Parts: sequence; structure tokens; C-alpha cells
Amino acid sequence: MKICSWNVNGLRANLKKGTFQDFLAKENPDIICLQETKAKPGQVEVDLPDYEELWNSAKRPGYSGTAIFTKKKPLSVFYGFTDDLNASYNWHEDQHGSATDEGRVITAEYPDFYLVNVYTPNSKHELTRLALRKDLWDPAFLRFIKDLKKTKPVIVCGDFNAAHTEIDLARPKDNEENAGYTKEERQGIDNIINAGFIDTFRYLHPDETGRYTWWTFRAGARARNIGWRIDYFFISKPLKDNLKNAEIHEHYAGSDHCPISIEMEF
Repeated sequence: MKICSWNVNGLRANLKKGTFQDFLAKENPDIICLQETKAKPGQVEVDLPDYEELWNSAKRPGYSGTAIFTKKKPLSVFYGFTDDLNASYNWHEDQHGSATDEGRVITAEYPDFYLVNVYTPNSKHELTRLALRKDLWDPAFLRFIKDLKKTKPVIVCGDFNAAHTEIDLARPKDNEENAGYTKEERQGIDNIINAGFIDTFRYLHPDETGRYTWWTFRAGARARNIGWRIDYFFISKPLKDNLKNAEIHEHYAGSDHCPISIEMEF
């Protein structure tokens, strides 16, 4: 089973460029998880007869949003966090809105695993959402996936808007305490790994450098490979022996992120 993940930074724009169609034709994933769709289903003309479409769009038009396109019909689908979990945290609107209304999580249940697709809130340049990450989102998301793995193994993928270690960005010294590389955001990824999840790319490519999933549009960063690895596949440890491959597909343009994938054997 091949599962892909891609922050498309606007699915409509990606479709107009033809990049998304090219990617699907060449990679032929069983499941693809999308982040930052920036659209509702009726706003996008997607002709994918082989895939069932699952959408979690933001309340705010043209913003955020996630989707899963799957050839394998899930046993169940869940959007966002559970009511009990939401009630445990003091969610509130900030200047950007409410993270619980932004279509940031879809969970699909399959016979052998749960698949969680997430678009983690960006801490923003002035770190105006860092407190949201540290105090609300990261703890809630961690609890959510830990609760799921009590029932069956879990695959988590998406844009986590954080580079984990120095090897995961081109200029770590220049970015210490900048959004995406603060101690708090890196700790959030530490907490996922400490909870029994495996960073699939690092597990199979522990020392590989220069492998990134996001590049700013400014200053020719992508051409010079001045990038960050902020998109991940995590799997719970019982799935370790099922993991056969984990890749970053840097050659696909169409977004400021590139697709990533894993191959699992069940």
C-alpha cells in the first residue's frame, strides 16, 4: 500500500498547473492526504473515479483545509478532534480565527490501522500562534493519536510546520527561535516520538542531509535547496516491520511543499 501526503498550497491552483494530475498518474498512490486545500468540495473539479474523496474544509473561505482521496474504502471517517477532547482544552479565537474551525484533521479507519491527516497551525512570523501550538494544539493532537493507538496502530501524516533537528533544515543556526524551529515546536515532535511513534523517513534515512519538503518562494530558495523538512509520516511502533519505503519527492513542483510517501505491506 502506497500512501502519499502533500501540502498543495491551494488545490485549485495546483490543478490548473497540472502538477497534481501528473503526480497521481506517475505515483498512483492507494491513498493521498492533502493539506492546505484552500477549498470546499464544490469549488474544485477533481475527476478521480478511482478515489473516494473525504474533505474537511475550513469555515473561512480559501484557507487551510485537509482532504483524503482513497482507493480503499475506510471503515469509518472522523473529522477534527473528539468532543471530549475538545472540551478538555480552552479553545478560543485569536486574530487568525479558531484552530478547531480550520479543517485541520481527518482520520480514516482501515482494517489494520488508523490514518490521521493533519495540517498543524503555523506559529506565524511574529510567533503569534506559538502559544496555541504549545498550550493547546500540540498537547491535544498528541492525546488524540495516543488515544487512537490504544485501539489499533496509527499512521500520522501531514504538514507539522516544524523542523525537528538540525539535519532537517538548511540553516539551523540562522533560524533558532524562528517560527518552525523554536524549542517549543521541536519539543512537540519529540513528544510524538516519545509516545511511541517512528519518523519513517529518518528511520530509513537516518543520516541523509539536504532532503527537504518546503522552500520559501523568496530568493530562489528551492533552486538552491535552502529548505526545511516539515512534512512527516509517523507510524506507531507495531507497524515498524510493515514499513518498506519512505521517500521525499522533491522533483514535483506546483506548491512550496513537495509530496512525501511511504509504502506499507499488510
